Amino acid sequence: MPYQTVQVLGSTSLTPFLSSCCDEYRSIMKILTPRLLLAAALLVALWPSSSSPAATAKPNIIYLLADDLGYNELGCYGQKWIKTPHIDALAAEGMRFTQHYSGAPVCAPSRCVLLTGKHSGHAYIRNNREVQPEGQRPIPEATVTVAELLKKRGYATAAIGKWGLGPPGSEGDPNRQGFDLFFGYNCQRHAHNHYPRYLWRNDRRVTLDGNTRSLTGKQFSQDLFTREALSFIKQNKDGPFFLYMPFAIPHLSIQVPTESLAQYKGKIPEADYKHRGYLKHPFPRAGYAAMISHMDRDVGKIMALVKELGLDEDTLVMFSSDNGPTFNRLGGSDSDFFESAKPFSGLKGSVHEGGIRVPLVARWPGRIKPGTTSDHISAFWDVLPTLCEVSGAKPPADIDGISFAPTLLGAGRQKNHEYLYWEFAAYSGQQAVRMGKWKALRKGMFRGNMHVHLYDLETDVAEKHDVSEKHPDVVARIKRIMAASHVPSKMFPFKQIDVK
Repeated sequence: MPYQTVQVLGSTSLTPFLSSCCDEYRSIMKILTPRLLLAAALLVALWPSSSSPAATAKPNIIYLLADDLGYNELGCYGQKWIKTPHIDALAAEGMRFTQHYSGAPVCAPSRCVLLTGKHSGHAYIRNNREVQPEGQRPIPEATVTVAELLKKRGYATAAIGKWGLGPPGSEGDPNRQGFDLFFGYNCQRHAHNHYPRYLWRNDRRVTLDGNTRSLTGKQFSQDLFTREALSFIKQNKDGPFFLYMPFAIPHLSIQVPTESLAQYKGKIPEADYKHRGYLKHPFPRAGYAAMISHMDRDVGKIMALVKELGLDEDTLVMFSSDNGPTFNRLGGSDSDFFESAKPFSGLKGSVHEGGIRVPLVARWPGRIKPGTTSDHISAFWDVLPTLCEVSGAKPPADIDGISFAPTLLGAGRQKNHEYLYWEFAAYSGQQAVRMGKWKALRKGMFRGNMHVHLYDLETDVAEKHDVSEKHPDVVARIKRIMAASHVPSKMFPFKQIDVK
């Protein structure tokens, strides 16, 4: 009922008209008018308007991002060996997405897509690329990130964990990309050791005594991240705040404190360690599982503090992973044993479902219905507009994302993508499109293979049966989408498709 209608119904200006009709109306109005006025007052007080707290409230936002965590490595997605009770609780108390996708099949481009709302055919960073002496290729200072948009809305902002989008002092320095506080690894290669000799606090190196390049040390980076996050939440409890936590777990090396390893040591069948490129762990399967459970306990600590501070109903919490699980037996990992990407094909580095379909759980008491599951098709480039919508920020016009806030909140009309698009000028050259039930991809493009493989995900989620010859019309449409979605990049050339 519009506000103006309530005003009219509660007005005594109707009395002269009714009184002129008969004495009975005068008696009726003596009784009804006070009640109508009371009802009007209640409706005005409760009716949402553009200035009401319900419409303008800015929730705290905590976005937790695991590193190389597979779709099937959480209990709430079907994992049998690894225990993740706190992340499972987020899903039970909120919403679990079954068709959410990362920004890319490897670290840096996926994070760029997440923070900027632009898919990999449009984003600035499209592959991992290291720069010396430390760090990755920086995103330009003119890049608009979700942190900058929330900061303009009055949010305190922090990035705690692994950055990978520009060295300290560069254009991509997190302090120059909207974050008040950065603490963690700036460089992805540095993050291969979870007991590092130093971490970064903004532009200052913080030495960590007692750590050497060995399996264990005195200061586990994951514990330091959690301690920093708890401090940030306490300092900004009056809100609003945006806490972005890109963890380094479970990315290799396999390293975890002894007390955490004890949860699985001797309880998971082990195999010979296949060492390649990382520190060798004597109990690789137990160590890998323990890393994820250790991270899960830290999620529990963060949630416990949120509840203790009375911020539960004012805080949106989301948990996801930057891409699929790592290659089997690399550095001791065993994605086959844990069925890390089940039921999909492909792992990290691949645009098959196993490399880019990732878990997403979201919790916001009173706003997200608990125990719900959504098959809404979404991707990392949708996160920026979603957080903008719930916070009242205005997203840039040139993004590729669509807010999935209507799905989260069960309110309003949910817009859907016509298609999702990925490109990856690495790992032999790849493109992919998700369009409704159809999944199409090219692989081996650097070797001149431009064939478009087509899969019906409704009947073939493992992408085993190429049906491109049976559906030439669908393939032709997807080829047009692939051509239209690619914007050539001087920094990350892809000569097989750069011709416009």
